[in-house]
Order: sequence, then C-alpha cells, then structure tokens
Amino acid sequence: MKYFKLIIIAILTVPSLVIGQGEDVGNWLMYFGTNKISDKLSVHSELQYRNHTVVPNNIEQLLIRTGLNYHLKKSTILTAGYGFIASYDFESPMKAAESTEHRVFQQLIMINKVKRVKFEHRYRIEQRWVNSDYKNRLRYRLMAFIPLNNKEFVPGTFFIGLYDEVFMNTKSTFFDRNRLYAALGYQVSKPLQVQLGYLRQTLNSGWKNYLQLGVVFNTDFRSSVEN
Repeated sequence: MKYFKLIIIAILTVPSLVIGQGEDVGNWLMYFGTNKISDKLSVHSELQYRNHTVVPNNIEQLLIRTGLNYHLKKSTILTAGYGFIASYDFESPMKAAESTEHRVFQQLIMINKVKRVKFEHRYRIEQRWVNSDYKNRLRYRLMAFIPLNNKEFVPGTFFIGLYDEVFMNTKSTFFDRNRLYAALGYQVSKPLQVQLGYLRQTLNSGWKNYLQLGVVFNTDFRSSVEN
C-alpha cells in the first residue's frame, strides 16, 4: 500500500511542479460514454474541450466523436466511428476555427487482466480530412488501470490510470506524436467514473503538458430498447 501512496503523491505533485516552473500548460475537459443498446452493440459518445492554457480558458480544440461498438466478447471490442475536430490558434483574433477536421476511424480494443491490474490495448486506424488535405494515421495505446483500495472496480474504488499512446503517419513524417498519461480516478457508481490526470504530449516540434479532468458515464439502454 505504501507503493500506491507514493504513486498518488507523484501524480498530484508533478502537475503542480510543472505549473510552478512556468511551463506552458493547458487543460482538457473530457466526457466518454459507452451506451449499451443490445448484448453485442453499444454506442460510443465522446466530447473533449481542450484549452491552450489552464486559466483563463483559451480554446485549442473542440472534439466530438461517436461510433458503433460491436462486442465480440467481454474482452474484445470492434468500433467504427466518426469525429469532428475544430482547432484554434493561441490567442487568435478569429472567432472561428483555423482548421476543421472530419475523421473516420476503425479500432480494436483488447482487454486482459494480470492479477488486479487491467490492461487495455487499443489499435486505431484514422482517415482524416483536415480542411482540404487528406491524411491517414495509425495509433496504438497501452493503458493500465490499478485499483487501490479494492481488488475490483466496485463503487468507492480509487484507482491509478496510466497510458502511453503513439501516433504514426502513413506518409511524410512517420512519427506524429506521443502521449504519456497518469491519473488518479474514482469509481463513483457502477456507471460513473471520474479521473484527474496529467498528460505530456510530444510532437516533432516539441512538447506540452496538460491537466485533464475526465468523466466516464456508461449507460445501459437494453431494457428500454427491448420494451
């Protein structure tokens, strides 16, 4: 348990140290949902409001994403979906976005457990229309969830969330970006979870830190659909 306490202290301390050193830090406010409509099908819903700065809010991106999930089994999920992304320059005088992106994606999620730790492997392919420019991109994310005060993710469980995700282009510059993430989460109820985390995004041109607040709300519409 001492080991877990050290992890929590590190997650809560690192963002404060980054801000205190005057680094350029933004924030992401995020919502995710998996909405079951049958035993095999669910709808993915997602909204992210990303800011260039912590305070005051200075919008960097607005991301809206949805998709249809097919649950091959409990540990394997296939998804096809669509996303819209509006991007804004820092302190731009324009009221509209400098660029807009329409994105189609396909992904495979595979989940496995090693003792109390849950691992999630996500493989994603994206077809992107950024303004008038068409691009393809590949992504792989490895995420781990570590419950702290319970063996399972029951209501009242605190947990650590960690992931690393690499983005790869299919032409031009192969490396697109990398995201390294650590968070403290709390399972409020069976459908509701919150996470407070820190993300470091590395690009070819440099890197930037973000504080993140995420809400996960997984609903089950199977009874209403059947009725």
